Amino acid sequence: MRKLYDKLFTALRKVKLFDKILSLPVISKLVEYEVLMYLIFGVLTTVVNFVVFWLCGKIRNSEQVLFTIGSFSLTWLYIANSLAWVIAVLFAFVTNKLFVFESKATKASSVAKELFSFFGARILSFVLFDWAMFLLLVEVCHMNEYVAKIIYSVCVIIFNYVASKLVVFKKRNNDTTK
Repeated sequence: MRKLYDKLFTALRKVKLFDKILSLPVISKLVEYEVLMYLIFGVLTTVVNFVVFWLCGKIRNSEQVLFTIGSFSLTWLYIANSLAWVIAVLFAFVTNKLFVFESKATKASSVAKELFSFFGARILSFVLFDWAMFLLLVEVCHMNEYVAKIIYSVCVIIFNYVASKLVVFKKRNNDTTK
């Protein structure tokens, strides 16, 4: 993957206009291999989430009530959304491990640690941003929910990238044996 990236940018740099654009500090940071791969696989993770959610809707009626607790009714819609999230996070873990951060950990305990810390970071970002920040922006600040969603989504992307880089896939020694 990295070789393809290097060839593409070598070719683009030969075109004067692209060379000038790629030399801009903001652009050069965005097209660094790791950041670009993170963004590409982030989009693909979103696609996986939507496809799994859609497929679940095709399998079963999303409005069918599975059970009710008080005024809350659990429908297949919630199960489908949760399943889509789990599968998308698994997809994100594999692609982030192999292609974005290129983790060399192969020892079972190291991979398990990466997996659990990855899910932990994603759950934490979900609670902090998808729930808490959304609630704060919409209910307290009276912001439009779509504007709030855009704002917290940017925070989620940044948080997840930093957590993955500095905690989950932090370069470690002695992780390559089984």
